[in-house]
Amino acid sequence: MTRFLVVLTDVRPIEGPGRNERTSPERRRQVVGASNREAAERIAGAFMALGMVRAGRQRVKVIAVGRRHSRD
Repeated sequence: MTRFLVVLTDVRPIEGPGRNERTSPERRRQVVGASNREAAERIAGAFMALGMVRAGRQRVKVIAVGRRHSRD
């Protein structure tokens, strides 16, 4: 089973040749866990309705975490 994180972040200006989330991630505003993809997408949809997201000042990310290998 895969769990998902829905992350609301601030958008930052491009610095240098591009963005690198591993060395300098965007500042997180809200992090919500979901047990399945459908729930994560519903939460992300609610975040996308926020004014700051619609204005391009914040971004919504859905990240799959904790994948377990299925047993055959």
